[in-house]
Amino acid sequence: MEQMSLFDDREVYNPLASRLRPDDLDGFVGQEHLLGKGKILRQLIEQDKIPSMIFWGPPGVGKTTLAGIIAHKTHAEFINFSAVTSGIKEIKEVMAQAENSRRMGIKTVVFVDEIHRFNKAQQDAFLPYVEKGSIILIGATTENPSFEINGALLSRCRVFVLQALTQENLSSLLKKALKSPKGLGYLDVDIDDHMLDMIAQFAAGDARTALNTLEMAVTNGEISADKTTVTMEVLKQCIGKKSFLYDKKGEEHYNIISALHKSMRNSDPDAAVYWLARMLEAGEDPLYVARRLIRFASEDVGMADSQALPLAVAAYQACHFLGMPECNVHLSHTVIYLSMAPKSNSAYAAYETAKEDAQATMAETVPLNIRNAPTKLMEELHYGEGYVYAHDTGEKMARMQCLPDALTDREYYHPNGQGKEPEIKRRLEQIRQWKSGQSTEV
Repeated sequence: MEQMSLFDDREVYNPLASRLRPDDLDGFVGQEHLLGKGKILRQLIEQDKIPSMIFWGPPGVGKTTLAGIIAHKTHAEFINFSAVTSGIKEIKEVMAQAENSRRMGIKTVVFVDEIHRFNKAQQDAFLPYVEKGSIILIGATTENPSFEINGALLSRCRVFVLQALTQENLSSLLKKALKSPKGLGYLDVDIDDHMLDMIAQFAAGDARTALNTLEMAVTNGEISADKTTVTMEVLKQCIGKKSFLYDKKGEEHYNIISALHKSMRNSDPDAAVYWLARMLEAGEDPLYVARRLIRFASEDVGMADSQALPLAVAAYQACHFLGMPECNVHLSHTVIYLSMAPKSNSAYAAYETAKEDAQATMAETVPLNIRNAPTKLMEELHYGEGYVYAHDTGEKMARMQCLPDALTDREYYHPNGQGKEPEIKRRLEQIRQWKSGQSTEV
């Protein structure tokens, strides 16, 4: 394989995401609901009959790329406009140029990236030219156009909603990047499919993030004579989260707070008070201890005794008001209470399980029936359709889906048999049976 020199004058100096922008719809990844064969937006682009329109979607889903494809496809003059750097003066100059072109029978397409950054006066400057047909306006925005774009201008544009890319879309794009001469095809990159899936999952529907992460991983890979190898260690550094503050070893400070926490969890008030005294007498900040007790109240006592949390918060406030040494008794009071309280980690376990699903399904959309629809556009997009106001029902609840489609059967909260949770468990079982249709009473 031909090796590229660092001094070659090629597009390799541009970011990978920029080099891989497709010039036609066949190379575009995702948005099949708009750009699949026979779909309306594809037909409008292919026939060069595009109306004024708004592309609305999260970052990295192809809004700017679509504008670039239209620029290559249309026979009109295409003007790329930045909402970040342009003001009223620049808008009027471009509009005057477009008006002259219209008189000569030439269409002008104006693309405005981040159109939501324009203020009302700037948006109003486009309106008469859109109305007269002097320009075809294409706006791209990550914000809800119902709130960020003037109603008069919005009413003259078609809104196309672009969706976050699926993990399959992103994995396919990453594989293409590794093979394409415009991408990383000039290198022999050794990276397995599992790593590509990890990048796709990390990117959460954003193609730019996925490609930037791949490029970073390859740049920091191990280079040999014939290939570049991306190791798992390098990849984890590229997609890793910040280290936890308490994940430090060999420091007595963190050993003792661990001892306090685990003594309370084991319902041992004597050991818990001893470790508390060790910390306070060594000069530990009482507010630091109080914050850890607040965490414990929900992580280890939780729903078994919901009074633990307000008591821990009150202890923090007492420490703030009084300081040491007076507040030591408030901390001792709270430590003993938490040690003797019934224990349940159901709230902690529920969140940890939900967190895993959330991290793996960041691209899942909120079900339409539980979205608000304060504008006409959102109503037309079926926001809120099928929503049942629970207070209007006899049961004060509805058999209504509130989780994303991919997670409809997931259960995160599993109450145990301690403290108040047996009663909560019975109630939860009744609710779940009623919602599933297995019971008519709740």
